[in-house]
Amino acid sequence: MASKAPALRGPIVIIVDDDAAVRASLKFALEIEGFSVHAYGRADEMFGDRSLADCACFVIDEKLPGMNGMELVTALRRQHMEAPVILITSAPPKILQARAAAAGVPIVEKPLLGNTLLDRIRAMTANAASNH
Repeated sequence: MASKAPALRGPIVIIVDDDAAVRASLKFALEIEGFSVHAYGRADEMFGDRSLADCACFVIDEKLPGMNGMELVTALRRQHMEAPVILITSAPPKILQARAAAAGVPIVEKPLLGNTLLDRIRAMTANAASNH
């Protein structure tokens, strides 16, 4: 984040994934699409971000060190962070699918092939922008 940000920035997407390669590739791909991306390896790192309240969409890995993805969603909601969340994981068990569905959190399965994740992010950030 040492580089200068452009004057006009796209919607903020916050990524939380402990895999550095996944984090870097998602950040790069989303920035090319015009999003302003903040990426973290752990949930506790993210909570210090001053732009948290301005986040248009969270992309959260389910398998994180410390708190898992659904626990992070619960923590965000307790702090009144209502931005949409997309959970990413490999082979989600039925119980996780049910919990995510009940929380209104879509799951995009890894490996992240094609445009599924990007399409979801675009739709969610467009919906967030139209609701403001």
